[in-house]
Amino acid sequence: MRDRDAQLAWAQKVMAWAPAPAGVVVNNAGVVVSQFAADAVYDDDAWLMDINFWGVVHGCRAFLPHLIGQGSGVVVNLSSILGLLAFPTQTAYCASKFAVRGYTEALRHELHGTGVHAVTVHPGGIDTPITRAGRVRVDALGNTDPELFHRNFTTLARTSPEQAAATIQRGVERGRARILIGPDAHLMNALATVLPVHYFDLVRPAMPIARRVLNAVANRSPV
Repeated sequence: MRDRDAQLAWAQKVMAWAPAPAGVVVNNAGVVVSQFAADAVYDDDAWLMDINFWGVVHGCRAFLPHLIGQGSGVVVNLSSILGLLAFPTQTAYCASKFAVRGYTEALRHELHGTGVHAVTVHPGGIDTPITRAGRVRVDALGNTDPELFHRNFTTLARTSPEQAAATIQRGVERGRARILIGPDAHLMNALATVLPVHYFDLVRPAMPIARRVLNAVANRSPV
């Protein structure tokens, strides 16, 4: 995803064997970094942006000439619920996912009349190993243990990859420009819509409760 030339070469190979016309290109690769902005490790943030944002850009630019040339197709770019609202310790991740959202929406306007469509996907918690492969310094609950960070995410991630894929497929088939995945994504989207500036005023008081619940689950003790 970070290698622009490799993506261009990959697109050439895919278009050489793919049935014509090609249908859907999905840019879906991402990593997570969890740290406070004031003392963030620069290389961590650069690593994340190279994959989460520039990887999407490379994928789009590699395949768009082919799709535009055939006059049809869909580009699906994975953002996140953290592309709808922001969360402490996720400055780089939020920046990348807000960037994917903005890039894809602008791209959609550019593609008007070409027969090619651009779709933004905002998943909530999907049960994948993304946190295990992430770079965790500290999270918003004060946790510095990467394994605990992964277990907490897994506890909250209630949507399977298969459910996510099916939701994306349905959304693309129905011509949606934005696809939300999971009840948490719908809830966060509603919260950001109703309280675009003050949504975290509702989230912040719940964080101590979330810490106790997650610790209880991790320790398998009563809440």
